[in-house]
Amino acid sequence: MIQGLNHINLAVRDLDQSFDFYKDILGFKPLCRWPEGAYFLAGDLWFCLFKDPKAAPGTGYTHLAFSVTVEDFPHMVRRLQKADVHLWKDNRSEGDSLYFLDPDGYQLELHVGDWRSRLAFKKQHPWEEVEFFEI
Repeated sequence: MIQGLNHINLAVRDLDQSFDFYKDILGFKPLCRWPEGAYFLAGDLWFCLFKDPKAAPGTGYTHLAFSVTVEDFPHMVRRLQKADVHLWKDNRSEGDSLYFLDPDGYQLELHVGDWRSRLAFKKQHPWEEVEFFEI
């Protein structure tokens, strides 16, 4: 069973400009930043930016992710497979994830974990040039 919204990820053309906009204009709290992306908190919402110079709104790595428990993840995967959903990306990040399209082609994700588990993993397996901010 889906537990709620896990995170929002936007593909952005100019990471510096977007980082400044979400941090300085909207007041999101930066969690970490690296050459290809950044993580923020907006209240309790995990908000992500991913650099994609060719991105147009609603394309690239832009997607909505829903939280699911580790116990429910296999059941939800089977349910989506049975519905013959189209997968749009393989999971390469921390935690179990399934990336799929809805009937209108919106990019969605089921994800086990949250921003805390992602940052802990990133600190144990740092990407090149990651900058962490005070929480």
